[in-house]
Amino acid sequence: MSIVNVQQLTHTFGDKQLFHGLDFRLLPGEHAGLVGSNGAGKSTFLRILTEEIMPDSGSVTWHPGIKVGFLQQHQDLKAGTTVIEALQDVFRHLYDQERQMLAAAERMASSSEDLETLLTQYGQLQNNLEISGFYQLDIQIQEVAAGLGILDLGVERDVSELSGGQRTKLLLGKLLLAQPEVLLLDEPTNYLDDVHIEWLISYLKRYESAYLVVSHDESFMNEVTSTIFHLEHQVIKRYSGNYDAFKTRYELNRQQLQQAYVRQQKEIDRLENFVQKNRNRNAKQAKSREKVLSKMQRIELQKTAPIPRFKFSVHLEPVNKVIEAQQIHIGYSKSLFGPKDLLVKRGEKIAVTGHNGIGKSTMLKTLLGDISPLSGSIQIGDGVKAGYFAQESETPQETPLEYLWSFRPDLTQKEIRQTLASAGLTDKHIRRSMSLLSGGEQAKVRLSKLMITPSNMLILDEPTNHLDVQAKASLQGALEKYEGTIILVSHEPEFYKDWVTDVWNVQDWHRS
Repeated sequence: MSIVNVQQLTHTFGDKQLFHGLDFRLLPGEHAGLVGSNGAGKSTFLRILTEEIMPDSGSVTWHPGIKVGFLQQHQDLKAGTTVIEALQDVFRHLYDQERQMLAAAERMASSSEDLETLLTQYGQLQNNLEISGFYQLDIQIQEVAAGLGILDLGVERDVSELSGGQRTKLLLGKLLLAQPEVLLLDEPTNYLDDVHIEWLISYLKRYESAYLVVSHDESFMNEVTSTIFHLEHQVIKRYSGNYDAFKTRYELNRQQLQQAYVRQQKEIDRLENFVQKNRNRNAKQAKSREKVLSKMQRIELQKTAPIPRFKFSVHLEPVNKVIEAQQIHIGYSKSLFGPKDLLVKRGEKIAVTGHNGIGKSTMLKTLLGDISPLSGSIQIGDGVKAGYFAQESETPQETPLEYLWSFRPDLTQKEIRQTLASAGLTDKHIRRSMSLLSGGEQAKVRLSKLMITPSNMLILDEPTNHLDVQAKASLQGALEKYEGTIILVSHEPEFYKDWVTDVWNVQDWHRS
């Protein structure tokens, strides 16, 4: 029995057909991953499963009574609500019952109402709360909040003060506490630190119900999946096993298809040559070969998505001391850490780690000069020009071509197009509004902007969020070859461990 059954799904987004005749089913308790290149339609497919988007044709049928939980990164959180209240809101019905029970107790003590009726009501409510595990809720909420790093946000903090990444983390916590029969998770490790990703892995391994998770984090997918669904060429194919097993099987299938295609092309050439040579002198045999050709099911090799080729160049060599900070306190209204001395030398490649909210992004903006330190001084060396990739960025309505050309009007349209093409973006991508691109495609546009930024230092805040596996590997190689200075915030040690020269763990600065 399937939890959800999708049949002959077809859907077009803008001028791009995402799905054509797509079939899919998820089984009870199945721990599955959905993978595919940027722009393949993974997030759109999740939204179709939740009926947030209606497909052009086809059907999505859920088993009756199934409760579905979907991590929506843009879901509203009500201003005036604290972090802890937002988590407790998952169990609002139980807290309402507790209030009713306490009200019944007060009425028993001070009212002339029928005591037996009140006692019965009180007993029923208390029994319901005990069966529902109400008296363990605080422990349950604390476990999830600590595991995802939500406690670090400040439980009494108003949700309106949270950044986009912090809001996503809180929404993930609410979703896990709700424990639906099916979890649909779109990039759940974005904005999570290493320790919180490890906690989430452990949680999902223990999760008894089904889930479908979209992620480009290969090590995470290996740990939490036993089935992989691959979205490619507008259809979904199912593979048993984790992500590594999928890669092995997919590559084997690709090679076998290529070999079969080559063999078939040779056979087609042989038959066509025979027909051409024998059409007049041996018409009967020629006609027989023509019949074989007409009935042959031709193997077609689908075009694969272009592989990104990132490359960053150094624009003029700066002085040896790129950035020097003395006794700085980082923060806005209050200090997140400090006093701290920092020195970045030319050619160094530094990874910045530490849990969310500890001040990594704020430090980058301070070093860039976008915000001032609360105290202390920062000296940027002569000739230093920084290119900045922000973790969060507003999406312009321009096309990628217009966006980059407005940034570098001195370049020709051909040069802009070549840069975007090297990032793996096609002509259709670059003429489509940025708002119609996937998160990964938007990231590729922003990396394209970085490639044409005259700079000798790259400051990157979680650049791998939303990038598919091929794009991430290309970016990794480009940064390793880059001859300038790099300061990188990342929660993926696998991405940076082989090429950085130093690691700044901001959590250590709090203890020093």
